[in-house]
Amino acid sequence: MTDETAVLSPSTVGPERPAAEGGGRGRPGQVWRSRRYRWDLRFSPYAFVAPFFLFFAAFGLFPLLYTGWAALHQVELTDPDSMTWVGLRNFTRLWDDEFFWNALRNTVTIGLLSTVPQLAIALGLAHLLNYRLRGSAFFRVAVLTPYATSVAAATLVFVLLFGRDYGMVNWALSAVGFDAVDWQNGPFASQLAVSTIVIWRWTGYNALIYLAAMQAVPGELYESAALDGASRFQQFLHVTVPSLRPTIFFTCVVSTIGATQLFGEPLLFNGGAGATGGSDHQFQTLGLYLYEQGWVNLHLGRASAIAWAMFLILLLIAGAARLLRGRKDGSR
Repeated sequence: MTDETAVLSPSTVGPERPAAEGGGRGRPGQVWRSRRYRWDLRFSPYAFVAPFFLFFAAFGLFPLLYTGWAALHQVELTDPDSMTWVGLRNFTRLWDDEFFWNALRNTVTIGLLSTVPQLAIALGLAHLLNYRLRGSAFFRVAVLTPYATSVAAATLVFVLLFGRDYGMVNWALSAVGFDAVDWQNGPFASQLAVSTIVIWRWTGYNALIYLAAMQAVPGELYESAALDGASRFQQFLHVTVPSLRPTIFFTCVVSTIGATQLFGEPLLFNGGAGATGGSDHQFQTLGLYLYEQGWVNLHLGRASAIAWAMFLILLLIAGAARLLRGRKDGSR
């Protein structure tokens, strides 16, 4: 037997001492602290994110599931505990409901009239704010002021501006030779007026999002374009806009969701007429129609079906946008 095997033999080393006698595992206090440390590393992230999931389950998931269940029943808001199973009848009634399709058309029209100019103006404002200007911090706060303004206060001001007899907009039109416009009763004029409120409120918000994305564009790209003789407009068109494609896609999706859920602006623009969206429902959106069915006509089952129809429309839009983006990324 060699010296190395003699050193490693069990008879030489002797039996292992238990942990209580100071052996390999250490003292009980050290074992407990080590175990608590491992538990802290493993479970602390779940504890931090748990409040979000609890609030989402209480105020997001449960209302969504309950609304889906109520959509399959005939239930009135005056007696929500009395439900009569009707299956998909609330959804099939929407297919033949002219007011639902009118609200859907109005929602699409107002969405296009507000989203396209809003994002275009926001992109231009962000491009201007991206330059080194005196008082740039003031201008960045100023463009965000409409977003911080109450929707009720903003809409009431615009109601005065678009007044038929004494509104400032009609006064400006008459000053240049145009006739006065009945902004609340005209089909297209009322939708344009509501879209103007949305544009005013959300343009600055999107401009700051674009500004943050522009500041992340590498300066070397602009220097290379300048060396190649590109003008400021060409740099914006061929460097800034392609770099902002993911951000533009994000704002398009978010603005579409907001347009589908549009409620406060058309409700308050209608004055005291309620949720009808004008005398001829000319600017009644899906959000207003849902409110009218659930809280005016007290048909909770039909209102729940409208809510789920809006949810399915948003899923279709999101799926189409994702498919379109996937095709663009695959074609590069």
